[in-house]
Amino acid sequence: MAEIEIKSEIAGKVWQIEAEVGQSVDEDDPVVILESMKMEIPVGAPAAGKVTEILVAKDEAVAEGQTIARMET
Repeated sequence: MAEIEIKSEIAGKVWQIEAEVGQSVDEDDPVVILESMKMEIPVGAPAAGKVTEILVAKDEAVAEGQTIARMET
């Protein structure tokens, strides 16, 4: 199995965490929802697989390109 890092595409704040460690997700399923400039931006899984680690917490600020979760396919 390959490990994939899920990265934030924008700088913002973690508004909601949609997936849990151990949860199976399909490609494009939201893992985390970020809030930036009063908009909600979902960060989806890049492939189908299982979430192995969530690296952020609700209300935490994240930078563009920051790894926010990991999954295996």
